[in-house]
Amino acid sequence: MGEVVRIVVFVMAFISCNALLDLAGVHQINGTWMGSTTLPCTYMPSEGFTQQTLSWRVDRDYSTSTIFRRDDSGDHILLSRFRDRVSVPKNSPGDASLLIENLEIPDSGHYTCQVIWRSKNNSLITKEVTTTIKVVKVAVTKPVIMASELGLTVPAGARTSLTCVASGSPPISYRWFRSTPGGKALLLSSQAELAWDSLQPSDAGEYYCEAENRVGAGAVRRSDAVELTVGGPPRAAPSPALPALAAALGGAGLGALLAALLRRRRHQAEPLYEVAFCSTADVTRLETDVEVPDRCLHKETNSKTETSNDTFTMKDNDSMCIRKNPEYENLVNAMESEY
Repeated sequence: MGEVVRIVVFVMAFISCNALLDLAGVHQINGTWMGSTTLPCTYMPSEGFTQQTLSWRVDRDYSTSTIFRRDDSGDHILLSRFRDRVSVPKNSPGDASLLIENLEIPDSGHYTCQVIWRSKNNSLITKEVTTTIKVVKVAVTKPVIMASELGLTVPAGARTSLTCVASGSPPISYRWFRSTPGGKALLLSSQAELAWDSLQPSDAGEYYCEAENRVGAGAVRRSDAVELTVGGPPRAAPSPALPALAAALGGAGLGALLAALLRRRRHQAEPLYEVAFCSTADVTRLETDVEVPDRCLHKETNSKTETSNDTFTMKDNDSMCIRKNPEYENLVNAMESEY
């Protein structure tokens, strides 16, 4: 009875391990010529089982060749025509998928993924999954125009771009056109992206793009046209420091401004007076009743200058010119009358 139980446990464990270590893949994939594709091969890692070897082989024209092998010594690409074109993920337990880049027509065939696990008791479990890949040439699709984050209505001076997007067998060539009056189109660029560093109002208009690849007769596909609108110049955001500065100045700043304006107005309103300067070389003393008929110099000064001094003296070519203040003359006349 005990022997039967052990056999049943072993069988259940074997079935469970086979279920956990089963490989998942697909039966057929269509690959795009000059494109890339991934052949899936995955499993659920199980405790007590370690991946011993992983290999990919291709069956074509009644012959089988190993493309890729991974073991304790590392990864090995065994077919020269697949070098630098195939890879398997590293540090991803349970993922043994094969990536093939730059697909060629001769890459069509049956690809088999084989994984061998070693258990703790050194027994080996082998599983395989086969995928058929057919490499085909795909004509380019109708391109679609993608605008930048600013959209199709863009302010003047802004940086923006339009991108032409199409799928198909690479390489795909692009051309950008702008519609002009009369039904003619102006060729602008041979790149997938049409960009402006500083959009101008003259850039507004209707644009479309074309895409083409080398499949078949090289048919050209044209996108729908889009209308690019250029608005006014972008408005600068107000500086956040201005409200803070106004609040800091408050009444003091306003008062200082008003005081400066009042001083300027008072200065402009003060009257100007004409003062005559007389010069003579023969005058040795001044008399209140003596007229000086010699040459006179004229100078304009304001009332503040005229009332601040009793006399105003100016030396001109070694001649002295003095004119008394009227208030000073009245005082001298009063003193002489007393004597």
